[in-house]
Order: sequence, then C-alpha cells, then structure tokens
Amino acid sequence: MIQVMLKQRLPEVEVDPRLVSALLGCSAAAILVLKWMGQRRMQKKMEEARAGRDLGLRQMEKAVQQFKQQNPGIQAGHILSLPLVELAEKLQEGSLSPESVLYTYMDKALEVTREVNCLRHFIPECEEQLQAVRRQKERGLLYGVPVSIKDHIGYKGHLSTCGFVQFLSRLEQEDSVMVKVLKRQGAIPFVLTNVPQSLFNYDCSNSIFGQTVNPLNHKKSPGGSSGGEGALIAGGGSVLGFGTDIGGSIRLPSSFCGLCGLKPTGNRLSLSGISGPIDGILSVTGAVGPMARDVDSLALCMRALLCDDMFRLDPTVPPVPFNEEVYSSSAPLRIGYYDTDGYFLLPPCMRRAVHETKEMLQEAGHTLVPFAPPRPDYVMNELFVKGLFADGGSTLLGLFAGDIVDPGLEPQVNCYRIPTLVKKTLALALRPLFPRLAGYLTALCGVRSEKLLWKQHAQVTAYRMEFIAAWRKLKLDVVLCPVLGPAFTLGYPGKLFAAVSSTMLYNVLNFPAGVVPVTTVTEADEDELKHYTGHYGDPWDRRLRQAAEGAMGLPVAVQCVALPWQEELCLRFMKEVETLARARKRRKV
Repeated sequence: MIQVMLKQRLPEVEVDPRLVSALLGCSAAAILVLKWMGQRRMQKKMEEARAGRDLGLRQMEKAVQQFKQQNPGIQAGHILSLPLVELAEKLQEGSLSPESVLYTYMDKALEVTREVNCLRHFIPECEEQLQAVRRQKERGLLYGVPVSIKDHIGYKGHLSTCGFVQFLSRLEQEDSVMVKVLKRQGAIPFVLTNVPQSLFNYDCSNSIFGQTVNPLNHKKSPGGSSGGEGALIAGGGSVLGFGTDIGGSIRLPSSFCGLCGLKPTGNRLSLSGISGPIDGILSVTGAVGPMARDVDSLALCMRALLCDDMFRLDPTVPPVPFNEEVYSSSAPLRIGYYDTDGYFLLPPCMRRAVHETKEMLQEAGHTLVPFAPPRPDYVMNELFVKGLFADGGSTLLGLFAGDIVDPGLEPQVNCYRIPTLVKKTLALALRPLFPRLAGYLTALCGVRSEKLLWKQHAQVTAYRMEFIAAWRKLKLDVVLCPVLGPAFTLGYPGKLFAAVSSTMLYNVLNFPAGVVPVTTVTEADEDELKHYTGHYGDPWDRRLRQAAEGAMGLPVAVQCVALPWQEELCLRFMKEVETLARARKRRKV
C-alpha cells in the first residue's frame, strides 16, 4: 500500500521495496511508542489524582486533630448515634454546634474510608461553608448538617471524574444547583465519594481510586453506582448523602448496605450541574436523590430541598413544595405487590422479605392486591437496554478507548465491543438455549437510526401508559416489590448487568421508588439458596446464586413505589414499612 501511494505521489522516483519495509517497521514501532506514551500519561495522571486525594485526606486529618486538641470534651459517640432529625433539632436549638458535628463526622469518615476506601476527595471548602453557615440570618432546615455527595455531583473547583482518567482535568466551574440549595439550607458538603468507572455498573471500583468494599462484609460489594455513598453512610461516616440513579444506583447501594434511599421522579430535584459520562439519554430517566439511615431523614431532606431556591435556580423543576399532609397521613393504603418481575427471580431472602412485609401491612389494616408488571422481557431489552445503548454502545466505548478499563467492568465492556453483526449472529444461535442473553445481545445493537430512535421513545411513552392503566385498574395507591440483593460478592455485578431488572423498571417508567431494609439473611435463606434455579436455569441464574452466597446476617430490603411526582406518598409508604419492620424486630428480641 505504501509503495503504491509513493508511486502515485512521486511517479518520477523509483521506490525500493526495502525502503517500504523499513517504513512499515518504523510505523509499527511508532504506534507502539505512542501507545506506551499514552499509557505513561494516564499512569501519571492517576498517580497525581491519588496523591491529590491522599493530600486532601491528610488535610482533613490535620483539621480534625487540631479541633480535638482545642475541644477535648466533644462527645463524638453521642453525636454519631443521633438520627438526622434529632441531630438537626439539636443544631437548630444550639445544644450542638456545627463545628462539633462537622469535625466529628470528618473524623468518622476518615476511619471508615481507611477500612473500605469510600472517599474520593475531601472538600476543604467545608470549613469556609461552616463559617458561612454561622453568618446566615435564617437557619435552613439542614443548618450545620454535614453531607456527603457522589463523585459527579458538581462542586466548584473539584473534579467530576465518573471514574475515568480522561476526566481528571475537568474541574467544575460552579456548584451544581443541588449543592447551591444544600448550602442555602445550611448543609455543609464535606466529602465526595467513590464510584465505578462510567457509572454503568452496580459495583464500586475504578482504576484511579480503586475498589470500595461493603463495611458490613469486606468480601461483598457496597453496590453502585452510588457505592461510595452507601459504604460511607453504612459505616457511620455520613448522616446524609446524595447519589444518582439511572438503573438502580441509589436503590442498589441502599439494599446492599442496609440503608434507606429514594430515587425521585426525574427532575423533582434539579440535575443541573450533575454531569454523567453520557448525557442526552431520554428513554431511561435518571434522578438525584438522598440516602440515609432512616426514612424520616429522607423526608427532612426532601422538605428542605423542595424550596423556593430550588425552583428559582432551576425553573425546569416543578415548583411543588413538600406535601406534609400526604407524608403524615395514616389513611389505609391499597397496595399492589409482587415478589418477582418475571425476568430475574431474586434470591429466596428477597422474596421472603416481600411476603413478610405484605403480611405486616395486612395486619396493620392495609389492603394488599397481587400485581404483575406487564411484559418484563420487553421492557428490559427493548426499552431499557436499547434506551441506554441506542448507539450500539459506541459513545461509551469511545470513552473506554481512551482509558484503562477497570477489571470489574471488563465482562461488560467486552460484551459491548462485540461487532454488531457478530452480536446478531450470536443472538440467533443462542436464542433456543439462552433466550435472555440472546435478547440482551440484540438490544445492545441499539436502534441505529433517528427514525427508529423516535419510535423507541414513543414505545417508552406507550409502555408507561400501559403500566399506569394496569395500576389504575386495580385502584392502587402504591406498589410493594423486591429489590436486588443481598450484597453481591465483589466482581459479580460486572458479570450480571441484566440482574438490575427489579430497579431499572422504575427508571423507564420514571416513577419514584425507594428502598427500606426490613430483615436480614438467615441460615434458612442460605440453605434455600443452594437449591435456587431461577426462572430459566441458565448461566445467569447460576451466576446470581454464586453472587448472593455467603451473605448470612446481611441486610434484606424491599422496594416501595408510587406514581410520578408522588414522592411524599412513596416516603409515607416507606415509613409505614420501616415502622412495622422495626416493631417486628423488637418483638423478636
């Protein structure tokens, strides 16, 4: 080829084949050198990022030690034991100072991250915010409350990495609307937490900052993609945190770590200034939301954030304040329920949790009605996977091409890299033996044209109407259903992307959905898991059994769902479930 090109460009020159061979050898060498240089640049960036993180943590430790020396009588154990609502009350009345609370949580967060590697960076500006809070004329509902935020929730002067090396030079130019409103409500953001590379995974590992583990069992994942938040809060290093969710990324860490988490309707809370690796996905709706140790904490957070500042800073957010009447209501509910979505049969303990919760709710005077989500395979493949990977995964693969792929993501990324024609051929061959994988591979091919993308958007809208019609036919207020869990063994989430069917449904539907822990894995659950075969008895079912093994004593949660824009009803239902589950636990003790 080179010989032909030279002959065309320089016809008067006789081209020596030996020269061509030498040029080819030089080209191959040059490619290798360029590749090596690129890897060295990435390694240097990663080392600098880790050094920056470590420097920040040392700053954090120094500030804590200085405060402790000046204030030796602080009762850290008491502060850390207080639920958010009680902590906020004591801060408001002045019986606790914002300084004592902030530095106590900074100290605890350092302790937790040494064990589980959940912090991505310290926010040193929290000390400036502490002084600003002191000067506020009116105390917001979160006055003096230290809060943690996920890696890509924009904070001025800090990185939003999404776990990618190429984003390590992307400093935020201003605070996201969420951060601005939190500050105006008196909250003090003090740390950014770790995430999986790309956020398209429900483990929590990237090649820059490493693997975050579950504080309840270090062999288990904390979930993702808000896994750093889940680990930090479950370890006691934060009283209130914020994650994002486009397929379960708030709810799965909450399930794995035994927390309460709320995925609101998309844009009930502002997404302005929260940057993902891929923006513009319309078929599947993402949201930002709170994670905490109890439901009242989530309600206080939503009460604080749904304020005039939120509506003024982001006019696209519906100007609807928190509805106290709905949240505090005690009227009996008509509750739909199911223990499987029909696509992925979850482990026995997760289904047991639904049935036990159903019985508690019935005994409390609520009406429980069987409900079945329509067409689970269709919504998983045609709406969720095709919606996320409408371009066949090319945008995401483009990001990975300039990065070091985290080992936990390699099974996913390798699947995306399969050429479209090969995916289609494999799907045809596998359909009789492994129909779920065949449907998944076909969906990963994307939609490939503007016309088909518009059609896919219309299909999402039609499915939402179909689902709402089924809901209203049964006159339901809310739905009780399972959530993926218990916490998976490290490394398995990347091998079981499709297991998020229980949570992704409510991103496609854009319904508010929350998670509440209700029980723990028992020995009987572990024994029953040994006989688990799933709906299909295929390799995915076998892998799910392996992922869930060894979870004795870990939290087991349920999922609570309401119709769009009914976050208060969703929280009220979650509170009811939490109250009943806690009362049942006390009776057992």
